[in-house]
Amino acid sequence: MAKKQIKEKSIEEALWESANKLRGSVEPSEYKHVVLSLIFLKYANDRFTERRNELISDGKEAFADNPVFYNAKNVFYLEPESRWDFLIENAKQNDIAIKIDKALAKVEQNNPTLKGALPSNYYAGLTLDRMKLAALLDEINKIDTLKDPENDLIGRVYEYFLGKFAIAEGKGKGEYYTPKTIVNLIAEMIEPYRGKIYDPCCGSGGMFVQSMKFIEAHHGNKRDISVYGQEYTNTTYKLAKMNLAIRGIACNLGEMAADTFHNDQHKDLKADFIMANPPFNQKAWRAENELKDDPRWVGYDVPPTSNANYGWILNIVSKLSANGIAGFLLANGALSGDGTELAIRKQLIQNHILEAIVILPQNMFYSTGISVTLWILNNNKKARTIEQNGKIVKYRNRENEVLFIDLRQWGEPYEKKFVQLPPDQIQKIAENYHNWQREGHETTYHNEPEYCYSAAIDEIEAKGWSLVPSKYIEFRDRDEHVDFDTKMKQLQAEMRDLLKQEEESSKELKALFEDFGYAIN
Repeated sequence: MAKKQIKEKSIEEALWESANKLRGSVEPSEYKHVVLSLIFLKYANDRFTERRNELISDGKEAFADNPVFYNAKNVFYLEPESRWDFLIENAKQNDIAIKIDKALAKVEQNNPTLKGALPSNYYAGLTLDRMKLAALLDEINKIDTLKDPENDLIGRVYEYFLGKFAIAEGKGKGEYYTPKTIVNLIAEMIEPYRGKIYDPCCGSGGMFVQSMKFIEAHHGNKRDISVYGQEYTNTTYKLAKMNLAIRGIACNLGEMAADTFHNDQHKDLKADFIMANPPFNQKAWRAENELKDDPRWVGYDVPPTSNANYGWILNIVSKLSANGIAGFLLANGALSGDGTELAIRKQLIQNHILEAIVILPQNMFYSTGISVTLWILNNNKKARTIEQNGKIVKYRNRENEVLFIDLRQWGEPYEKKFVQLPPDQIQKIAENYHNWQREGHETTYHNEPEYCYSAAIDEIEAKGWSLVPSKYIEFRDRDEHVDFDTKMKQLQAEMRDLLKQEEESSKELKALFEDFGYAIN
């Protein structure tokens, strides 16, 4: 009998159907945890099957059950009870939850890089009807996990559930999974070819996954990079370990999930490259008397308790090696503001560590439509010559300059309601940045209206140490010479006026109806 053809679904369709199977049985905040481990098993199995077929087609069938021939290709060897086909065959059995737990335990037991990454006795503890669990397995079975090898599959699933259900541990804390085109832009700009790379809030590890793809694309050697990270949420910490392990990326994520500010897992680290997407605008991230003497703030004012943005900035500054460079995202509000934030911003500029500010397009994230800023910090903006990926690169002295780039009119539509930066645009942006950086390229870099401007420190001082790009970049066709904060306050005032007018109109309408004898509640 011919094997029944399985209709292939997009990942988003399959995930939505998966969520439907869980409704009423599992809290929405738990959806991603239920689904992700199953997708991990499906992905691990698809890689295992692919490698097994390779061995057989190469005449090495005798080695098809030898783990060594899988591990050598960064593929997990799966024992029969951990294979996806086994779970599908037993999907409607009363003990399917126990079988899933055993499959996960066996995979972790046989693969040391997964130690502590997979849930333990998780599915048996769920109050999930076995038929619903069977239906969930059937939906995930329709996903071709190898269809798009360029995508961070685990990260994409994580991002989908963060955006679709706005769960408390995600959107509510200002956490957003970083789309791969943004990570690609950061990688192309800071060029992490060799050394230590660090992410102080690594989430599902997406920054590291895309960084390794950058190295591969530029014919570098992944062995020249050491990966360090930290993650606060325990389930996400495990998810990152899982995500990196299935891709053969060795990493040090610390001994445990921990708050980067209160339990730094890499206190002595000096990183050559830092890539990060910290939670936006964290409130009350430390108590008034906490961390006041933290060594990460030495040389700077202590970041305010009201917002963690500058705490993240100074944590990153403290982790940079002598020649280290960092690319990280922050909400646009960090570009201006007064008080302690102004003092720290001034210190960063006067210490010649701030290199570039890049405003990104709106609607690049699944879970928020706001425009955000990419900050580039560089601990060595002096003239120097280095070898980079086998090439000699000469840098000019940029200590007294900061480059501003506005990308809000860039990008292309993606999945109808989102925006992404296509590869050709990323290359143009990175090339422009590197032309500005490098010796002999001054003639190829030019300030360009509505796009970029290289500002001297005295210009920035004259504008009150503001980093809002529209204060420096020339705009010919649009009136952009307004602070983001000022514009937001104006819009908020207009909204309050409209709401007040609507409230007054409702009162008048209610009184009118009551005059005619109608009671309005």
